[in-house]
Order: sequence, then structure tokens, then C-alpha cells
Amino acid sequence: MELIEAIKTRKSIRAFKPDPVPRSVLQEILEAARNSPSWANTQPWEFAIVTGRQLEEIKKGFLELGTTGSNMEAGRPPEFPEPYISRVRSLGQKEYGLIGITRDNKEGRAWWNSQNFHNYGAPCVIYILIDRAFHIHEKGINVWPVYDCGLISQTIMLLATNYGLGTVVQAQAVIHPEIIRRVIGIPDSKLILIGIAIGYPDWAEKIASFRSDKEPLDKLVKWYGFA
Repeated sequence: MELIEAIKTRKSIRAFKPDPVPRSVLQEILEAARNSPSWANTQPWEFAIVTGRQLEEIKKGFLELGTTGSNMEAGRPPEFPEPYISRVRSLGQKEYGLIGITRDNKEGRAWWNSQNFHNYGAPCVIYILIDRAFHIHEKGINVWPVYDCGLISQTIMLLATNYGLGTVVQAQAVIHPEIIRRVIGIPDSKLILIGIAIGYPDWAEKIASFRSDKEPLDKLVKWYGFA
């Protein structure tokens, strides 16, 4: 697949088939992704790739806790100011509309929110980790490893499209890091930044074809020094 096609094709998938992703395919993706750039070539990323019984155990623990007691280690904004909150709400409204959940359907909304903890049916999750001491130290916060992990996350997702795979980056996949630590034995010296659900899209589900709106370029860019 051409790079420009992969960039335009990639989107967040929220309906996956249960078919397992071969370890060999995941290894090829990560082998290529490790060429991603990083600040001063620090390469701060590490990966925990989970499937099968252990992933099911993580899902069960997340479903039991729900959104209570969130302990996301990378932090999250206490609120979304404008224009960001409007984009968040627009995304949610369109998702609910596509799957036929009305505004007053509390049970339906709760069910859809719970699908986050099911990783939308994805059979595998790639958790991205960094050293705690490299990110948080006595002189302040080092933002660069988080930035660099964003770069390699994008590379992983673009590469996945080449194998017919879909992905979705999930903050909800790491809001209970203590459960992930317990199940797969991640030490406290590592921060669990984000989870990327990965698998084969279930195109039979309407939500799999959903694409979020993007802001027009003219709203995002100012040009300087051009004739």
C-alpha cells in the first residue's frame, strides 16, 4: 500500500472480528515501526503485546471497575475547553446515531461505553510503556518520551493498514494500570501510556465504517513568508 493511501485510509476501528492476529505479523509491524524518530535517538518506547486468556482477564477487571477510580498514569485533562469539547461531543453524537442509540437511552449508552473495555472486540492490544524515571523526575516532567511514543503509535497504525488490520488508540485501555500490572507483571518502574487495540475490522458492523470529521486545513494553518 502506498504511504499516502495508508494515511488517508487509516481510521479508528470500533468493531473487530475475533480472528487472532498472527504473532509473525505483529513482529513485522513492530520491526518496521522501530525506525520511527525520537528525540536524540532516545527510543523511549517499550511494548507489552497481550492476547488470549490474559487479555480476557484484563478486560474482566476493567469491566468490574468501570470508570470509577481511574488512575491513568499519563494524566488526562480535568476538562476539555473549546473548541475541543465540541469535537468530542460531535464524535459521540455521530457514533450514537450510527448505532441507533438515542440521547435518553441510558442503558444503550452505558453498553456502548463498556465496549471500550472490551477493546471493541479486538483480539490483541499493544500497550506502550516508558521508564517512569525518564518521564517524571525531581526537576519536572520530560514530555519528549510521550511525544516520541505518539510518533511510533502512528507508525504502527499506518503499518497495520498494510496487513488489512484495523487499530484504535484507547485511553480507556489504560485507566486501570494496576490491573494490567497484576495480570502480566509490568513493574512499577514502567509507566503504561496507552493501548492500541489491533485486529481485523468487522466491516459487517456499520460503526466499523465510521470516520470522524477533520477540521479543514485553512482553520489550522497560517502561512508566513510565502508569495
